[in-house]
Order: sequence, then structure tokens, then C-alpha cells
Amino acid sequence: MKHLTILVPDSQTGPNTISCIVGTYHVFTEANRYYDQLNREPIFNIELAGVSKQSNFVNGLLTVMTQKDIATIQKTDLIIVPAVISNFSAIEAGNSMLSAWILDHYTKGANVASMCTGAYLLASTGLLDNKNCSIHWKSAANFHKLFPKVNLKTEQIITDEQGIYTNGGGYSFLNLFLYLVEKFYDRQTAIYCSKIFQIDIARQTQSDFMIFNGQKSHGDEMVMRAQDYLENNFSEKISMEKLSEKFTVGRRNFDRRFIKATGNTPVEYLQRIKVESAKKELESSRKTVNEVMYAIGYTDIKAFREIFRRFTGLSPLEYKNKYNKAAIK
Repeated sequence: MKHLTILVPDSQTGPNTISCIVGTYHVFTEANRYYDQLNREPIFNIELAGVSKQSNFVNGLLTVMTQKDIATIQKTDLIIVPAVISNFSAIEAGNSMLSAWILDHYTKGANVASMCTGAYLLASTGLLDNKNCSIHWKSAANFHKLFPKVNLKTEQIITDEQGIYTNGGGYSFLNLFLYLVEKFYDRQTAIYCSKIFQIDIARQTQSDFMIFNGQKSHGDEMVMRAQDYLENNFSEKISMEKLSEKFTVGRRNFDRRFIKATGNTPVEYLQRIKVESAKKELESSRKTVNEVMYAIGYTDIKAFREIFRRFTGLSPLEYKNKYNKAAIK
């Protein structure tokens, strides 16, 4: 039987941490139970492990007891890293021991999966350097600042690379579980778990959940003023050449500084502002797709659909039908 280690981070972790821990235990226990019903040997021996005997969560309202100290585990096959604090800045004492332990067991052959902001803990090992990684879209800017060598893929629900798995935010960790159940058990068991827990097994993107707010903590005053201009005039026709002249910066240098500060080219930034405005209109108004398109400054429906789908994974009409209750009446 393989060994599954669910890590219990030290106290002061995020509010979603306990959901990740309980959710992991619940889904993989059910997968084992299903195998047992089929008279097959369960795949995993599941254990909660950490550096302390217990960890407190949700301002001390809930406590999780660990079954093992990580130091006593000689070998494990799959390590699950739950979410940690979303305003992460550095690994603290107890969790630095978890980070070192993850690295050690990965080199010994273990697979590692992080959920949501658990990617911070995983990235601190260096294992995500030059690899793809998904995380909650709200933590992306801070994560990129701390771990610039990691290739962020915030539009993806799951990444899978060299035995390392990451997933997006919130409760999308449930989709990661189905993915891992299929990988370590089989497709039939994954389908069974999707029906028992009522998880959509087909989800592959978290793009339509993302809210674009722009990266504003970079400290580049010129870029900040350019962002404000784009955000206040996005429905007008904007020339990036003239915009760079407005701030007395050469176009090439303007683009370079903008990309460094925000992670987007000025054109991409403008497109994302337009799409975010369109999303809000499609969610709440009775405007047609064409009316929304014209309001944000597009006149070519094909171009609008392509850009909208690039950032949301859905067409404007699909998005409207999904989020606007009045649209389907």
C-alpha cells in the first residue's frame, strides 16, 4: 500500500487550510472505500503529519491533531500541501521544517501536490523554479514578486510537471483531488468520487472566476499614472505611442517598465480592463453582447469574442448565460 501524507502546517495559516485538510482526507478515504467495495486493495494509507501535535485554525476556533511527526516518516508516496496565508511574505520557523521535509522526500521519489496558496510553501523549496504553477488569482502578484523563477499559470485549474501538481484557488482543490484519484486509482474511481461529492470532473480552467484589479504595488510612479489613464479612458481609442509620449518615455522603455511592473504589456493591460468592464455589464445588465462591446470601445465582434475568450475561457454570450440570471429568463 502506498503512503499519503497530508501536511498540517503550523498555526496562523489561512482560513481555507482546514477545508483543504479535511477535504483531502474525505475524498481519498472515499476512494479507498470504493476500492474496498470492489474487493480491491485500497491504494493509500492516509496520515496527517506536521511538526506539532496540533495546529489551531480560524482564530483558535478549530484544532487539527496530527497523527505523526514528519520526522518519523521514512518514506511517503504522495504529499498534499494545503493552503496557507494569502498575504504570505516568508516561511516561518515551523513551516520551514515542512519545506525542507518536502524537498527531501521529493528527491526520494515522492509526488507533491499543493492546493491554492499552498504553492507558497511548495515554491519555498525551490522545486517550482522554472516550472508551471497555478494559484489563486488574487495571490498571483504577490507570489510572482516572491518567486519570479516560477511560471505562473493562473488561468489553469491544475498543473502537472515532473511529479509536482498545483491547483488554483478556493475550492478548486476538489478538482485536483479528482485528477489525483484518476492518476493513482483509475478513471472509474474518479468518476465515482465526482458523483459522490458532486464535483464537475470536466473543469479545466479558472479563468472565468478571475477578477482583474491590476498590479499596483510596484512603486513605479510613471507606470502607475499610465495605469490610471488606461483605466479611466479604456473605452476610447488609445495609441500606446502617444501614451508613452505623454509620459515623456520612449515606447520601448515604456513597454519594458510596464511589463516589469504589472506583468502585462500596455496593450494586454488595456484589453484586460476592457474585458473586466464587459464582464460586469454581462453579469448585471440587460444589454446585448453587441451593446456591451460598443460601450467598451470595440467595433469588431470577432476580435471582441477572441479577446474575451482568451481571458475568461468563455464567449461573451456563454459568460452572460452563466452569470446573469435575468439573461436566461
